Amino acid sequence: MPTPDDVVDRMLLMAQTTADDYVVDLGAGDGRIVIAAARKFGARALGIEYNPDMARHAQENARKAEVLDRGRIIEGDIFESDFSQATVVTMYLLPSLNIKLRPQILAMRPGTRVVSHSFNMGDWEPDETSDVDGYRAYFWIVPANVGGTWSMEWSEAGRQSRVEVRLDQRYQKVTGAVRLGRVRAGLRETSLRGDQISFTYVDDTGVRRDFTGRVAGNRLEGSFRADNGRESRWSATKR
Repeated sequence: MPTPDDVVDRMLLMAQTTADDYVVDLGAGDGRIVIAAARKFGARALGIEYNPDMARHAQENARKAEVLDRGRIIEGDIFESDFSQATVVTMYLLPSLNIKLRPQILAMRPGTRVVSHSFNMGDWEPDETSDVDGYRAYFWIVPANVGGTWSMEWSEAGRQSRVEVRLDQRYQKVTGAVRLGRVRAGLRETSLRGDQISFTYVDDTGVRRDFTGRVAGNRLEGSFRADNGRESRWSATKR
Protein backbone atom coordinates (compact mmCIF):
# COMPACT_ATOMS: atom_id res chain seq x y z
CA MET A 1 0.00 0.00 0.00
CA PRO A 2 1.86 3.11 -1.18
CA THR A 3 1.65 6.38 0.73
CA PRO A 4 -0.65 8.80 -1.18
CA ASP A 5 1.23 11.65 -2.84
CA ASP A 6 -0.45 14.38 -0.80
CA VAL A 7 0.51 12.53 2.38
CA VAL A 8 4.09 12.26 1.11
CA ASP A 9 4.11 16.01 0.58
CA ARG A 10 2.74 16.68 4.06
CA MET A 11 5.29 14.33 5.66
CA LEU A 12 8.18 16.17 4.02
CA LEU A 13 6.64 19.53 4.89
CA MET A 14 6.22 18.49 8.53
CA ALA A 15 9.95 17.81 8.58
CA GLN A 16 10.55 21.21 6.92
CA THR A 17 12.71 19.44 4.36
CA THR A 18 15.15 21.59 2.37
CA ALA A 19 17.94 21.13 -0.13
CA ASP A 20 20.35 20.93 2.82
CA ASP A 21 18.76 17.72 4.11
CA TYR A 22 19.64 14.08 3.73
CA VAL A 23 16.38 12.11 3.74
CA VAL A 24 16.37 8.36 4.39
CA ASP A 25 13.13 6.47 3.72
CA LEU A 26 12.89 3.17 5.61
CA GLY A 27 10.88 0.64 3.64
CA ALA A 28 11.00 2.64 0.42
CA GLY A 29 8.36 0.71 -1.53
CA ASP A 30 7.99 2.21 -5.00
CA GLY A 31 10.36 5.07 -4.16
CA ARG A 32 7.84 7.91 -4.17
CA ILE A 33 9.12 9.55 -0.96
CA VAL A 34 12.71 9.51 -2.25
CA ILE A 35 11.57 10.92 -5.58
CA ALA A 36 9.49 13.69 -3.96
CA ALA A 37 12.29 14.63 -1.54
CA ALA A 38 14.76 14.96 -4.42
CA ARG A 39 12.49 16.53 -7.05
CA LYS A 40 10.25 18.83 -5.00
CA PHE A 41 12.55 19.72 -2.12
CA GLY A 42 16.00 19.38 -3.68
CA ALA A 43 17.20 17.11 -0.87
CA ARG A 44 19.61 14.21 -1.11
CA ALA A 45 17.55 11.08 -0.51
CA LEU A 46 18.09 7.36 0.00
CA GLY A 47 15.45 4.65 0.16
CA ILE A 48 16.11 1.30 1.81
CA GLU A 49 13.85 -1.51 0.59
CA TYR A 50 14.03 -5.16 1.74
CA ASN A 51 12.28 -6.70 -1.28
CA PRO A 52 14.82 -6.92 -4.14
CA ASP A 53 12.21 -6.76 -6.90
CA MET A 54 10.58 -3.70 -5.34
CA ALA A 55 13.98 -2.06 -4.83
CA ARG A 56 14.76 -2.48 -8.54
CA HIS A 57 11.31 -1.17 -9.47
CA ALA A 58 11.76 1.87 -7.21
CA GLN A 59 15.21 2.61 -8.63
CA GLU A 60 13.73 2.48 -12.13
CA ASN A 61 11.03 4.93 -11.01
CA ALA A 62 13.76 7.25 -9.74
CA ARG A 63 15.53 6.98 -13.10
CA LYS A 64 12.34 7.84 -14.98
CA ALA A 65 11.78 10.79 -12.66
CA GLU A 66 15.33 11.96 -13.47
CA VAL A 67 16.40 12.31 -9.84
CA LEU A 68 19.27 9.81 -9.74
CA ASP A 69 21.73 12.64 -9.15
CA ARG A 70 20.06 13.23 -5.75
CA GLY A 71 17.92 10.17 -4.98
CA ARG A 72 18.39 6.44 -5.10
CA ILE A 73 16.86 3.26 -3.70
CA ILE A 74 18.90 0.29 -2.53
CA GLU A 75 18.05 -3.22 -1.40
CA GLY A 76 18.77 -3.63 2.28
CA ASP A 77 17.64 -4.55 5.78
CA ILE A 78 16.64 -1.42 7.70
CA PHE A 79 17.79 -3.04 10.96
CA GLU A 80 21.27 -3.62 9.61
CA SER A 81 21.65 -0.46 7.57
CA ASP A 82 23.49 2.62 8.82
CA PHE A 83 21.24 5.65 8.38
CA SER A 84 22.75 7.61 11.28
CA GLN A 85 23.75 10.53 9.03
CA ALA A 86 20.18 11.26 7.96
CA THR A 87 18.71 14.59 8.97
CA VAL A 88 15.19 13.42 8.07
CA VAL A 89 13.87 9.86 8.46
CA THR A 90 10.57 8.80 6.90
CA MET A 91 8.76 5.48 7.18
CA TYR A 92 5.55 3.59 6.61
CA LEU A 93 6.07 0.42 8.60
CA LEU A 94 4.08 -1.84 10.90
CA PRO A 95 3.75 -0.68 14.53
CA SER A 96 5.97 -3.49 15.79
CA LEU A 97 8.75 -2.40 13.42
CA ASN A 98 8.44 1.22 14.57
CA ILE A 99 8.90 0.09 18.18
CA LYS A 100 11.85 -2.12 17.24
CA LEU A 101 13.47 0.82 15.41
CA ARG A 102 12.83 3.27 18.24
CA PRO A 103 16.10 2.74 20.18
CA GLN A 104 18.11 3.16 16.97
CA ILE A 105 16.26 6.36 16.11
CA LEU A 106 16.58 7.79 19.62
CA ALA A 107 20.35 7.25 19.39
CA MET A 108 20.56 9.49 16.31
CA ARG A 109 21.86 13.05 16.35
CA PRO A 110 19.60 15.33 18.44
CA GLY A 111 17.42 17.41 16.13
CA THR A 112 16.95 14.63 13.56
CA ARG A 113 13.38 14.84 12.24
CA VAL A 114 11.29 11.68 11.97
CA VAL A 115 7.97 11.24 10.17
CA SER A 116 5.82 8.11 10.09
CA HIS A 117 2.74 7.43 7.98
CA SER A 118 -0.15 5.78 9.88
CA PHE A 119 1.73 4.32 12.85
CA ASN A 120 3.19 5.93 15.96
CA MET A 121 6.08 5.03 18.29
CA GLY A 122 4.18 3.66 21.25
CA ASP A 123 4.64 5.78 24.38
CA TRP A 124 7.03 8.19 22.62
CA GLU A 125 4.46 10.89 21.98
CA PRO A 126 4.72 12.76 18.65
CA ASP A 127 5.59 16.44 18.51
CA GLU A 128 2.94 16.91 15.82
CA THR A 129 0.16 14.90 14.22
CA SER A 130 -1.34 15.80 10.83
CA ASP A 131 -4.39 14.35 9.08
CA VAL A 132 -4.74 14.39 5.30
CA ASP A 133 -8.05 13.12 3.92
CA GLY A 134 -8.31 10.38 6.52
CA TYR A 135 -4.61 9.48 6.52
CA ARG A 136 -2.46 10.32 9.53
CA ALA A 137 1.20 11.29 9.80
CA TYR A 138 3.25 11.55 13.00
CA PHE A 139 6.28 13.78 13.54
CA TRP A 140 9.06 13.66 16.14
CA ILE A 141 12.32 15.49 16.77
CA VAL A 142 15.03 13.27 18.28
CA PRO A 143 15.78 14.75 21.72
CA ALA A 144 19.19 15.16 23.31
CA ASN A 145 19.95 13.09 26.39
CA VAL A 146 19.72 15.49 29.35
CA GLY A 147 18.56 13.25 32.19
CA GLY A 148 20.80 13.40 35.26
CA THR A 149 22.44 15.86 37.64
CA TRP A 150 24.11 19.01 36.33
CA SER A 151 26.41 21.55 37.99
CA MET A 152 25.31 24.94 36.66
CA GLU A 153 27.12 28.25 37.08
CA TRP A 154 27.02 31.86 35.92
CA SER A 155 28.34 35.29 36.82
CA GLU A 156 25.83 38.01 37.75
CA ALA A 157 26.51 41.52 39.09
CA GLY A 158 30.11 40.55 39.78
CA ARG A 159 29.17 37.48 41.80
CA GLN A 160 29.65 33.85 40.77
CA SER A 161 26.62 31.64 41.32
CA ARG A 162 26.54 27.85 41.34
CA VAL A 163 23.56 25.53 41.70
CA GLU A 164 22.81 21.84 41.21
CA VAL A 165 20.06 20.99 38.74
CA ARG A 166 18.40 17.60 38.48
CA LEU A 167 16.69 16.80 35.16
CA ASP A 168 14.36 13.84 34.73
CA GLN A 169 13.65 12.90 31.13
CA ARG A 170 11.15 10.74 29.27
CA TYR A 171 11.82 11.21 25.58
CA GLN A 172 11.32 14.95 24.88
CA LYS A 173 9.43 15.53 28.14
CA VAL A 174 11.64 16.99 30.89
CA THR A 175 10.94 17.84 34.52
CA GLY A 176 13.35 18.73 37.27
CA ALA A 177 14.41 20.83 40.21
CA VAL A 178 17.26 23.05 41.35
CA ARG A 179 18.91 22.68 44.76
CA LEU A 180 18.83 25.93 46.77
CA GLY A 181 20.20 25.00 50.19
CA ARG A 182 17.46 23.01 51.90
CA VAL A 183 14.98 23.84 49.14
CA ARG A 184 14.47 21.89 45.92
CA ALA A 185 12.82 24.46 43.68
CA GLY A 186 10.84 22.87 40.88
CA LEU A 187 11.55 23.86 37.29
CA ARG A 188 8.80 25.55 35.31
CA GLU A 189 8.12 25.73 31.58
CA THR A 190 10.71 23.10 30.69
CA SER A 191 11.16 22.40 27.00
CA LEU A 192 13.50 20.13 25.03
CA ARG A 193 13.46 20.34 21.25
CA GLY A 194 16.35 18.44 19.72
CA ASP A 195 19.43 19.97 21.32
CA GLN A 196 17.63 23.15 22.43
CA ILE A 197 16.60 23.33 26.09
CA SER A 198 14.80 25.92 28.17
CA PHE A 199 13.53 26.08 31.75
CA THR A 200 12.63 28.55 34.47
CA TYR A 201 12.86 28.66 38.25
CA VAL A 202 12.33 31.12 41.11
CA ASP A 203 15.31 31.41 43.46
CA ASP A 204 15.43 31.79 47.25
CA THR A 205 15.08 35.58 46.99
CA GLY A 206 11.99 35.41 44.75
CA VAL A 207 13.82 36.26 41.51
CA ARG A 208 12.64 34.38 38.43
CA ARG A 209 15.23 33.39 35.81
CA ASP A 210 14.41 32.12 32.31
CA PHE A 211 17.20 29.92 30.94
CA THR A 212 17.67 28.93 27.29
CA GLY A 213 20.56 26.92 25.96
CA ARG A 214 22.00 24.19 23.83
CA VAL A 215 22.98 20.63 24.71
CA ALA A 216 26.43 19.50 23.60
CA GLY A 217 27.04 16.04 25.03
CA ASN A 218 27.74 16.41 28.74
CA ARG A 219 27.66 20.19 28.63
CA LEU A 220 24.90 22.79 28.50
CA GLU A 221 25.43 26.43 27.68
CA GLY A 222 23.27 29.41 26.94
CA SER A 223 21.89 32.63 28.36
CA PHE A 224 19.27 33.69 30.89
CA ARG A 225 17.15 36.70 31.68
CA ALA A 226 15.97 37.50 35.19
CA ASP A 227 12.82 39.43 36.05
CA ASN A 228 15.02 41.99 37.83
CA GLY A 229 16.35 42.92 34.38
CA ARG A 230 19.71 41.19 34.62
CA GLU A 231 21.02 38.96 31.84
CA SER A 232 24.03 36.67 31.68
CA ARG A 233 25.57 33.61 30.10
CA TRP A 234 25.42 30.26 31.90
CA SER A 235 26.89 26.79 31.51
CA ALA A 236 26.46 23.41 33.13
CA THR A 237 28.41 20.16 33.28
CA LYS A 238 26.86 16.75 33.78
CA ARG A 239 28.08 14.87 36.82
